[in-house]
Amino acid sequence: MPKEIHAILTETLGEHAPLHASVKHWVAQFKRGDFSTCDAPRPGRPKTVTTPEIIDQIHELILEDRRISPKTIAEQLGISRERVGSIIREELDMRKLSAKWVPKCLNADQKRQRCQSSEQLLEIF
Repeated sequence: MPKEIHAILTETLGEHAPLHASVKHWVAQFKRGDFSTCDAPRPGRPKTVTTPEIIDQIHELILEDRRISPKTIAEQLGISRERVGSIIREELDMRKLSAKWVPKCLNADQKRQRCQSSEQLLEIF
């Protein structure tokens, strides 16, 4: 039975089909009467630190001082340095460039403003 199901899934989904071992596991679960489609809770500590309030606090600290380090932010907020780095990269979508935190993707206005600033600096020099 798992072979037929896997064959149908492979025909339908192609390279995105689940592995035969996964299908076999699902069939065994269904035979045991487990029809749950939700993931079981996993061990480990939940990411309770990644809240909108913490994200906003980190963003404000970065806007105040673009050269601030994740270690300093972690010490000020009392959370791990790894979590701060993750929030900066994943939630705020920023990266370090010339020792400053900058957005990964600049919008058209930001690009224009930076070009104008650079041109003004070039004229001064």
